[in-house]
Amino acid sequence: MSPDPLTFSQSPFAVLTFIAAPALLTNASSVLAMSTINRMLRTRDRMHDLFAESKATKLAQADAPRFLGQVARVEKQAMILLRALRSIYVALAAFAGATLVTLLGASLAHFQDALWFRLLTGLGLLLGFSGVAGLVFGCANLFHATQLSLMNIREEAEMIREKQEAGA
Repeated sequence: MSPDPLTFSQSPFAVLTFIAAPALLTNASSVLAMSTINRMLRTRDRMHDLFAESKATKLAQADAPRFLGQVARVEKQAMILLRALRSIYVALAAFAGATLVTLLGASLAHFQDALWFRLLTGLGLLLGFSGVAGLVFGCANLFHATQLSLMNIREEAEMIREKQEAGA
């Protein structure tokens, strides 16, 4: 079922709707990419702090496994954030491409019976679905990275409580 060309000519909002959806998703992907970059930079800062801590103090033998566990989790978190960022960039590119293809297709709607128009429509849909898949995969990776961060926070809180109880 193909869209009626009269619908496009009668209502300018019909074309705007087809263009606005990928454009809004492009914007959402850009914001998500910026926040993911911020998280990546904070992870780098955390690793830098752990490195400085490892150089500055000699850890007790009992604390060394926990410390190394934190280092491993921060490193894994950075790798997961990189995967998430890659997926979000793919989504961003796909949504931008879908917006362009949709705009081009809307301007050529009177050729809707042509084979190349149908290919253009298919390309727009493929780009849109690729963008959504990239966002879903990126968000899943962000969630996983957040879980690793929470594990480190919980472990640090436990260490603080143990030191406070030992010193009291």
